[in-house]
Amino acid sequence: MAEAIKIDELDIEFKDEVLGKVPAANFDLCLTCGTCTGGCAASELMDMDPRKLIRMLNLGMDDVILKSNWKWVCSMCQRCVAACPMKINIPALVFNLRAAIPREKRPKGILGSCDQHIRTGSAMGAKKEDFEFTVLDVAEEIRESHPGFEDLEVSVDREGAVMVLNQNSREPVTEPEEMGPLWKILHSVGADWTYPSVMWAGENYCMFMADNEGWKYIIEEFAYHIDNNLKSPMVVNTE
Repeated sequence: MAEAIKIDELDIEFKDEVLGKVPAANFDLCLTCGTCTGGCAASELMDMDPRKLIRMLNLGMDDVILKSNWKWVCSMCQRCVAACPMKINIPALVFNLRAAIPREKRPKGILGSCDQHIRTGSAMGAKKEDFEFTVLDVAEEIRESHPGFEDLEVSVDREGAVMVLNQNSREPVTEPEEMGPLWKILHSVGADWTYPSVMWAGENYCMFMADNEGWKYIIEEFAYHIDNNLKSPMVVNTE
């Protein structure tokens, strides 16, 4: 028979640590109603769900939640926050759980994607020269073989465009033809847009693995390029 939890043997150090960074996280307001769990795509995976996670946090079960790999299957979509009547910020908890793990021990897949993005500008490791070549090549193919799009314009680093559009880096690397449909829509409505060549990939795995410095670097480089080189007033984030 399972033993009851002995409250006096637990502490809430990790909860206090997270609340110190996110004071409005509202962990103590949990009603254990389960609304967060009902809409969570990661519920029941690895024997965990958002309600259980918050309950364990409030009970001071720090060792258990820090060891759980559930934090890596949560997408931090914030559906739980939108549904919660008390607006408890579960994604903030998940983010800090990830950040508590030594960087080198975080999942290799997202770690590698983060490092490649910092190094090359895309999570897939495609350099900006290769990205530009692929984009212009696919655009030329569309102009030549798709009736009605003979004057399709696709550019990289066109200064003064109204919109700067980022791009999931998987498409130009593995499925370049999948970029065309969006271009056709933008062309059909007369949108004035361009791609950037600096940090052009829309995904940000540094954010997903809670690497604040990497996340900050990618965004700052992206924003600097848009503000100072392209001088465009609008960014459209496809991710």
